[in-house]
Amino acid sequence: MARLKVVQTRSGIGGKQNQRDTLRSLGLKRIGDVVVKEDRPEIRGMVKTVTHLVAVEEVE
Repeated sequence: MARLKVVQTRSGIGGKQNQRDTLRSLGLKRIGDVVVKEDRPEIRGMVKTVTHLVAVEEVE
């Protein structure tokens, strides 16, 4: 199964509460944090919510 590498590139400060909550749910706390998640529809939706705050790439 494919995996997604998600890197926080911008701060959630000043963003909407649901965007800050989504960053926390993904496991991102500060700029530069990296998490690797399974490529599932739920994760894709979370990434779409904060697409302007993160960078995403597929890894094996």
